[in-house]
Amino acid sequence: MSTVSVRAAAKINLHLGVGAVRDDGFHPLDTVYQAISLYDDVTLTGAVVPSLELECADYIDAGDVPIGGGNIAFRALEVIRARTGRHGHEAVEILKSIPVAGGMAGGSADAAATLLAYDRLHRTGLPDDVLLDLAAELGSDVPFSLVGGTARGRGRGEVVQPLDDRGTWWWVAVPSGVGLSTPEVYAHFDKLFPDALAEPAEPADLLSALASGEPLRLARTLHNDLQAPAVDLRPELGTLIDRGEGEGALRGLVSGSGPTCIFLCDSLDGAHAVVAGLRGAGHDVVLIANGPVAGAHLLERP
Repeated sequence: MSTVSVRAAAKINLHLGVGAVRDDGFHPLDTVYQAISLYDDVTLTGAVVPSLELECADYIDAGDVPIGGGNIAFRALEVIRARTGRHGHEAVEILKSIPVAGGMAGGSADAAATLLAYDRLHRTGLPDDVLLDLAAELGSDVPFSLVGGTARGRGRGEVVQPLDDRGTWWWVAVPSGVGLSTPEVYAHFDKLFPDALAEPAEPADLLSALASGEPLRLARTLHNDLQAPAVDLRPELGTLIDRGEGEGALRGLVSGSGPTCIFLCDSLDGAHAVVAGLRGAGHDVVLIANGPVAGAHLLERP
């Protein structure tokens, strides 16, 4: 194959437990990820010189996406080339639909898609555990972007264990036009919770709710330790969550470190009702997605 395309999904955190900052500057996490049906597609083609072509959904400002060596897709290429010892270049095309800097791991999805596309393009035959190791070098969310579905993440989030989730969950996502710095949110967490436990609590109730397949039960167990600092930094996020719940969402919360807010709904019809209410309240970009969906996977080219 001279060209390979891979699709990778956005992630949300159904549970994000955060422990006290460690001496190495990282926070121990206990999180439950879910991949939802908002996607980035990455296409690799063998080339004489490296290049990056970017196409974004109309709600994404292309200026917010790093280009050149600062793009995580190029970093992923560097990492996998170093492991395989291959030389050469690729042309990279990214079609972005995952909100940027929104707590939904769009960059991680691009990195995971690039690793898989490179492996398939050059037939390197790297085992899954090696791809996961390379993914962890690139960022805490990248291994989950390879795995997809619903999974528990521990360590810094990079140690991923798939979960049996047979439910179909409907979500509404409202991205923000202004990003929110992940390091700033974690620093504010440390300020607000100086006595945080060394290890976060386990999400036992949420795991049980997932197994039940009941949206209302899941809604009652959704949790994000970073929501308080994110809302304290951006109070309008709290107002948005209240409005979404007022429009019929079972539960709203900040996605990851924000600023995207997500809302669990009881059905597709319920999601459409929440979308209509939020758009009526002046939110121009309101997206519907379902989960769980597959992790990074090859796309058939026409």
